[in-house]
Amino acid sequence: MLNAVIDISHHNQISSFDTVRQAGILGVIHKATQGSAYVDPTFADNRKRIQDAGLLFGAYHFGTAGDADAQAERLLAVAGTDALLVLDFESNPQGGSMTLDEAEQFVHHIYHATGRYPGLYSGSTIKQALSTAGITGPSQTELSKCWLWLAQYAATPLIPKAWSTWTLWQYTDGAAGNGPYEVSGVGRCDRDQFNGTADQLQAFWRAGTAASSNVPTQQQPAMA
Repeated sequence: MLNAVIDISHHNQISSFDTVRQAGILGVIHKATQGSAYVDPTFADNRKRIQDAGLLFGAYHFGTAGDADAQAERLLAVAGTDALLVLDFESNPQGGSMTLDEAEQFVHHIYHATGRYPGLYSGSTIKQALSTAGITGPSQTELSKCWLWLAQYAATPLIPKAWSTWTLWQYTDGAAGNGPYEVSGVGRCDRDQFNGTADQLQAFWRAGTAASSNVPTQQQPAMA
């Protein structure tokens, strides 16, 4: 596993992305949008800074209750189709939460607009949603076509039943879970393991911004 990805939003203060890269980070996934209207105010500026520093760049959308097609279009309008795209599927503390059906519609829309499925970031939310819906295998949900970015602050990643492996694992939010927590240039932040090598990470990222996806499968961790 490769500990070389971070995810950030306007909540993070970045002193230098060059320093972040020198600390061994290879990729940064930045919050782009939320719902059908909100845009992270630091997204555009940080995107340029991230790419100028030679880091891999990705963009995520925080899903909320409501029109999933409009939300997908918002992400595409803000992030474009040349970034690694992700749906953040978790409970919304500020209002209605995206449903499983809405998440499926969101990724379906992204696929038909770009020719590739986005990543799915989730933890307990997707596990509970699949359990409630009685989904026990990948053929029962379109979400299984997304590469999995698992959020779980435990020693071992436990995979939802719709996937056989994970691609990214957010193992800490900078406080919970096992360390290391800090990255020079940003301090404590969300940190993510990649399920492969540095070369495979580069290849995965390139594939995720092209018309097809080729997600590496390096390990088969414990199933949830």
